[in-house]
Amino acid sequence: MGTRSVALVLLAAVLLQALLPASAAEGLVRIALKKRPIDENSRVAARLSGEEGARRLGLRGANSLGGGGGEGDIVALKNYMNAQYFGEIGVGTPPQKFTVIFDTGSSNLWVPSAKCYFSIACFFHSRYKSGQSSTYQKNGKPAAIQYGTGSIAGFFSEDSVTVGDLVVKDQEFIEATKEPGLTFMVAKFDGILGLGFQEISVGDAVPVWYKMVEQGLVSEPVFSFWFNRHSDEGEGGEIVFGGMDPSHYKGNHTYVPVSQKGYWQFEMGDVLIGGKTTGFCASGCSAIADSGTSLLAGPTAIITEINEKIGATGVVSQECKTVVSQYGQQILDLLLAETQPSKICSQVGLCTFDGKHGVSAGIKSVVDDEAGESNGLQSGPMCNACEMAVVWMQNQLAQNKTQDLILNYINQLCDKLPSPMGESSVDCGSLASMPEISFTIGGKKFALKPEEYILKVGEGAAAQCISGFTAMDIPPPRGPLWILGDVFMGAYHTVFDYGKMRVGFAKSA
Repeated sequence: MGTRSVALVLLAAVLLQALLPASAAEGLVRIALKKRPIDENSRVAARLSGEEGARRLGLRGANSLGGGGGEGDIVALKNYMNAQYFGEIGVGTPPQKFTVIFDTGSSNLWVPSAKCYFSIACFFHSRYKSGQSSTYQKNGKPAAIQYGTGSIAGFFSEDSVTVGDLVVKDQEFIEATKEPGLTFMVAKFDGILGLGFQEISVGDAVPVWYKMVEQGLVSEPVFSFWFNRHSDEGEGGEIVFGGMDPSHYKGNHTYVPVSQKGYWQFEMGDVLIGGKTTGFCASGCSAIADSGTSLLAGPTAIITEINEKIGATGVVSQECKTVVSQYGQQILDLLLAETQPSKICSQVGLCTFDGKHGVSAGIKSVVDDEAGESNGLQSGPMCNACEMAVVWMQNQLAQNKTQDLILNYINQLCDKLPSPMGESSVDCGSLASMPEISFTIGGKKFALKPEEYILKVGEGAAAQCISGFTAMDIPPPRGPLWILGDVFMGAYHTVFDYGKMRVGFAKSA
């Protein structure tokens, strides 16, 4: 989770059950992590509530690993209804147990502090007591993290952190003394363990993963995620620190270089619906692999088109329909006249052009706190709707559709815009007729089948099916940006190669 986030809806979640401890073997430890429900207020809150999870997770026997070589540390994940994955760590000597989310979208470790007196949320969770740890070291530097619908504040301390059988010494972490609002009060998780880069670490604290590598606790500077999306099975998945488990993926991984340190960010190519190009990312888009986001987030224009193709129902956007009715023909004429698409919305008077792009939306980027700040350009719903219409019309013109058909189709897409909370529902009985959605990474197409991108909540007549795609807009130069969360990482085993600065994907087994 970044320090700023765009409002996204993730998914309602459910309570998790504790796992029974088992023995460790061959120097490898599996720590049962659980999956928990998600708040519907923002990407972060969704993670933060969706990050709620079981508190008591035990050790399980480990099997041999391949790909990483040597010893590794395995965090076993418990999955419930494919909502979120959590596990247990220890802080201090002897270890004080905390349930945390292992989050590749942030870089700090924080847990509630025993010195948190005035936030009700702290009293619902385990709290760190420095006086009970023989390895505690005072730091005292103030710290604060602002999330989309919540925040934490406190101060830094240093202590040993136990992850599986690994003991990370002298780890800087945040003792949270303030957790205002409801977000953390309703969350089942205690804290967050960030696995992103130090570049986005609050207070420039050295992340736990860095310390594992520096202290020689892992033989390879690699960690990997496997998410078991069969929520009815006892095993939820695992994180392997120091390697990967070949029994959890098929074939070879496709690797792409990290394009920008901070998040695990890389370049992605075209997005296809039912094997047909959308053209949206044909010239390239940025993406991040984020274990702390349940759904798959992308630009509103293409997410709306995907949701239309899979029959997802959203809320009508009046601004979108107004743009089509008042400016649709003019936009089409400019496209046919081969006007630079990024200049069209400024030419029709809905946006101000900055020389690179026709809009400066006031959206806080998850990859850059400053990216969402205004560059002095006009922003607003009409401008955003115009830019979406340009993308949609470009795609339809590329398919040689008539102007009347294009305008009618764009009106249909307006009807499919997601609700303000970002959620779109589908008919559970229609999965067989839904298309595959593919993402081009490293020149290879990674397809998601309907059963992989639709999340089912409930059983029988009460069951609801939710689209795994949710809208999020990050303006250039950082965007367009995709967040490949658990929906994608559940289908594809993901390797985070810190040594070679790359991310790898292979079909999960």
